[in-house]
Amino acid sequence: MVKTPTQLTLLEYLEYDDGTDNRYELVDGELVEVPPESELNLFIATVLGRKLEAFVTMRQVKLHSLELAVPAIAGMPLNRQPDLTVITTEHIQLLEQLGKAAITQEMPPPLFVAEVVSPYRSHNDKNYKRDYIDKRQQYQELGIPEYWIIDPTQQLLTVLLLADGTYRATEFRDNQQIVSQTFPELKVTAAQILSAS
Repeated sequence: MVKTPTQLTLLEYLEYDDGTDNRYELVDGELVEVPPESELNLFIATVLGRKLEAFVTMRQVKLHSLELAVPAIAGMPLNRQPDLTVITTEHIQLLEQLGKAAITQEMPPPLFVAEVVSPYRSHNDKNYKRDYIDKRQQYQELGIPEYWIIDPTQQLLTVLLLADGTYRATEFRDNQQIVSQTFPELKVTAAQILSAS
């Protein structure tokens, strides 16, 4: 945890620059350094992002570069930095006005978010809990219509679709064709995403 003179608000955090390339999450007003992504996680997110660029502009696909304000839940970050986010053309204008690559609580939620789960040993590990439980809860409350959890450890891809304010999960493995509400024309299998091919 990085000690700051006072507890930061989300807007103060968005202005914060410590002169490094470190990534942070804001938890209860304190900065918590986020470890660097693994090469596999980066590669999987990049491959998926390139596939999605067939349906949206390159500028709408954000890889590890977007701050996302999420609902305040005790002990959880006020911001997330999704592995992959697809935004609307309206967001592009809003980001330009803000002068930051950040979606604030006042903006509409992004169209789509995908997270690649870092390796874990059990469902009690923080890597598992972060993507399957914490982010799921925050993304659901934020109203993100579609959230993918890409899990190389289990060789599983879970598509969560928002219906009546609650995520409904569908799991895909091996050569099963992924069904996406946001990208219905997308033709890709779970194995292709998980192997990043």
